[in-house]
Amino acid sequence: MHIAFYAPLKSPNHPVPSGDRQMARLLMAAMQQAGHTVEIASQLRSFTSTPEAGARQQVALQAENEAKRLATKWRQGAKPDLWFCYHPYYKAPDLIGPKLASLFNLPYVTAEASYSRRRDETGWAELQLLVSDAVRQAVVNICFTKRDEAGLAAAVPAVHLARLAPFIDVLPFAREPSVQGAHRLVTVAMMRPGDKLESYSMLAAALALIEDLPWTLTVIGDGPARDAVRALFAKFSAGRIGWLGEKPATEVVHLLYEGGTYVWPGTGEAYGIAYMEAQAAGLPVVAQKTAGVPEVVKDGVTGTLTPAGDTLAFAHAIAHMLGDGGRRNKMGWAARRFILQDRSLDVASRRLDELLRDFTGAGL
Repeated sequence: MHIAFYAPLKSPNHPVPSGDRQMARLLMAAMQQAGHTVEIASQLRSFTSTPEAGARQQVALQAENEAKRLATKWRQGAKPDLWFCYHPYYKAPDLIGPKLASLFNLPYVTAEASYSRRRDETGWAELQLLVSDAVRQAVVNICFTKRDEAGLAAAVPAVHLARLAPFIDVLPFAREPSVQGAHRLVTVAMMRPGDKLESYSMLAAALALIEDLPWTLTVIGDGPARDAVRALFAKFSAGRIGWLGEKPATEVVHLLYEGGTYVWPGTGEAYGIAYMEAQAAGLPVVAQKTAGVPEVVKDGVTGTLTPAGDTLAFAHAIAHMLGDGGRRNKMGWAARRFILQDRSLDVASRRLDELLRDFTGAGL
């Protein structure tokens, strides 16, 4: 199939790295690996941080112009077979695809769409209606987590849903782990206000509770909250925290292989690509049992998930991982097997191709 791909929150070509951009690229790669032609339909970012009418009207006008541009292009003979929208939600609805799919009689598909009724009470009801209408129009809505699946099912009756487990490209992790740095803790996360800063705050507080243990922490990431994040860890002695900033993907892989345990609370995480990458490198995980984290970390098997908001439990879990080498190594190898066998690009490509063909009738 010739697939028109659109990510209203952040284009796969966006200059700022993030998990959202990475998953968009992975979805494109998975469909291409299955033999489909995938073209980014538009670079338009429909995201607005508030629901105020002024900003929304400007985005709506830009979307209307994009729809006209694409309609003209398609009428000249380049019409796709399918519109695939990644991650439409209340702050970044798809303002282009549903209209064009109806106009050109194309199957419309979403992946990682989400709906939260509580947002209706904070000014987002009109935009959430756009999301629910798009989800209702879709021949299938591909969900990565049980939470998103339940939210869509509750909000949109008779919606067509299917599951695709979160995944990564495991090719960069072909090398088997060697002897890891037993006391090297590693985290990879952007530094921005909100959930990320809250996670950094919890991590700093937890480490302060086990300051007497022989650990070091490598932090990979950067962002607008850099100063606030560093201030949270200012209490620790020199040499305990390694601030490496933003690193290219190849270097992140190398740094993960040098670690011993991956630590990140994961407040508000949709699921967390970094958790999967760490496990692929053979690192067990310590995180909270919250949001979508249990979708990518198997509690008691590939890591330890602690109750949400319990800093003491989080600290104890890290301490336990540091102090029990046998358990840490067993979990690390289980983590690597889990990702390589169940969450690879190859596995996802086959599943995604199956879903697209089943729900669109392609190839039948």
